[in-house]
Amino acid sequence: MTPTTIHEGAKAQKNQPDIKLLDLVSAVLEDAKAEETVEIDIRQKSSLGDYMIVTSGRSNRHVGAIADQLQRAMREAGYGRPKVEGLPQCDWVLVDGGDVIIHIFRPEVREFYNIEKMWSADFPGETA
Repeated sequence: MTPTTIHEGAKAQKNQPDIKLLDLVSAVLEDAKAEETVEIDIRQKSSLGDYMIVTSGRSNRHVGAIADQLQRAMREAGYGRPKVEGLPQCDWVLVDGGDVIIHIFRPEVREFYNIEKMWSADFPGETA
């Protein structure tokens, strides 16, 4: 299953994102059986990073396992140790890889917060 990508039209003027990191994260999520993965291009919306990835795990254990696999793969690929929040509960785990920010949710928590809808919306003054 390939992730759904939400791009921001022809707004590639900003620095090119770290495509290798994006590809690594996508491959790890697929290998870890993450579900309903969505990639959102946030280059023109925020200075937090270039891409936000939102995905789901089937249970708390699955969410934690996905986050662990991401951390290990990023470290082994030379991206350092990403910042991670939410591991004790594993309802919503955020893995901050710098240019790529990954949110891993349990399905019902993801539905409640619905952050991909917020980040996919056009902001005032933005042209599609």
